[in-house]
Amino acid sequence: MHVVVAGETVLPVGGAVRRPADLARAAHEIEAAERPRWVWADTREDYPPLLRAGVRVARCHDIALTEGLLLAYDGRYGESRSARAAHARLHGLPVPEEHPHAPGTLFAPEPLSAEAVAEVLADQLRRIEALPEPGRFRLLVAAESAGALVAAEMSHEGMPWRRDVHDALLTELLGPRPVHGMRPAKLQALAGEVAAAFGHPVNPDSVQQLVKAFKGAGVALKTTRSGELKQIDHPAVAPLLAYKELARLFSAHGWAWADQWVRDGRFRPEYVVGGVVSGRWATNGGGALQIPKVMRRVVMADDGRVLIVADAAQLEPRVLAAMAGDVGLARAAGEIDLYSALAQSFGGQRDHAKIAMLSAMYGGTSGDASKLLAVMRQRFPKAYQFVEDAAKAGEEGRLVRSWLGRTSPPPSSRWKELVSGPEGGRAARDRGRFTRNFVVQGTAAEWALALLAVLRGRLPEPARLVFFQHDEVMVHCPIEQAEEVMAAVSAAAAEASRLLFGQTPVRFPMEAVAVACYADAK
Repeated sequence: MHVVVAGETVLPVGGAVRRPADLARAAHEIEAAERPRWVWADTREDYPPLLRAGVRVARCHDIALTEGLLLAYDGRYGESRSARAAHARLHGLPVPEEHPHAPGTLFAPEPLSAEAVAEVLADQLRRIEALPEPGRFRLLVAAESAGALVAAEMSHEGMPWRRDVHDALLTELLGPRPVHGMRPAKLQALAGEVAAAFGHPVNPDSVQQLVKAFKGAGVALKTTRSGELKQIDHPAVAPLLAYKELARLFSAHGWAWADQWVRDGRFRPEYVVGGVVSGRWATNGGGALQIPKVMRRVVMADDGRVLIVADAAQLEPRVLAAMAGDVGLARAAGEIDLYSALAQSFGGQRDHAKIAMLSAMYGGTSGDASKLLAVMRQRFPKAYQFVEDAAKAGEEGRLVRSWLGRTSPPPSSRWKELVSGPEGGRAARDRGRFTRNFVVQGTAAEWALALLAVLRGRLPEPARLVFFQHDEVMVHCPIEQAEEVMAAVSAAAAEASRLLFGQTPVRFPMEAVAVACYADAK
């Protein structure tokens, strides 16, 4: 793959330069001398070789991520976004389909030349400048590309993960590691309790067998989800719920999982930047964004180091306050606890304030939501109208955009069929709930990306970002850098707020703590 540096210098990566030492030397020289914005087809493929060669770059422009953002803006979400596809569209050629492949394998397509990548870049910059608010979109592209650098670096660096502590925890909860294909002892014992409660063998992993067994006991089930099971009075329920919880742990974070994802004392997931339509990240296996609380005790800093853990408090309501320009809500969002600040408007009840805000952002109508939303409409009219407008756009099949310009997917053909039929009202409301939250969640994701980009640049050597989850970050650093890193987190939060919203009374507090173990941060 070729990398275009600063629009002029071309550094061949992979073809002409094959030795890591050559690659590292050339890249180090360019990075130190020019501090360029590297332009490449896909950070996921092009950056890891540089990281393995000991090179960390300051900035980049990710062609694939940018193309995806631009296509979505034009209502073409989901079309092939690769550099090859972008180049083909630019020249009116057949657009190749995207096929997942491992870089460097026999089946990987020929890489696009540096000249072609530069041509696509020029076209993308032209399309961005033609947008109604190019400045915001440029910030979105820069933040998304910076997120791709962070994602690759976190996979390369890895989160500290103690295999010995992990093994001891699994043994405590499940029993000794079983032979392949067998259940751990405690799971097997719970399966026996479930069978005894029914009076005959039942596989607790089989939904069909469980539904049949409960039916035989006079209990009609629609699903075997925990929420439904908890409503049932039957002796099989308690051991079944315990079994489901432990089985989930065994499957998602058990010994086999650690064998695959933990190497050299580090958990190394593959993050997918913008893997969710709202801009939130996903993972390509590993489950990094769904680490159970019980597993956090396995994440421990190395000797002489600490983990700096920080998360943004009540991020989405604060984002709504800043976007809508609602003076009353912004005033409340200037406090550390937004819901407590809002409580007075809801009869002094903090819980009522929280229900009202969440219902406004997610479209909730059950329980007291309708009554509380009426209060919100009266007290915070701009914020209420902001999400209502987004919901109305969704119900009418229109697109909505985040603050910087990330665009919702267009309605599917199936939705168009449903909305014109007898279930049309429900289909329209469902899409309205999606677009209502999209504008808020998408902007919250943008704020988090800006936070990452700024924090990455402020961290002192050798501190490293090692984990990111929606609105939470983790930095692994020497103990003596703890105060400096915590200050960097706070400064990065303030800078991210300024970048997105300018001068706003809304506060985005990031409470950072220094801990030896992730479990101690919560």
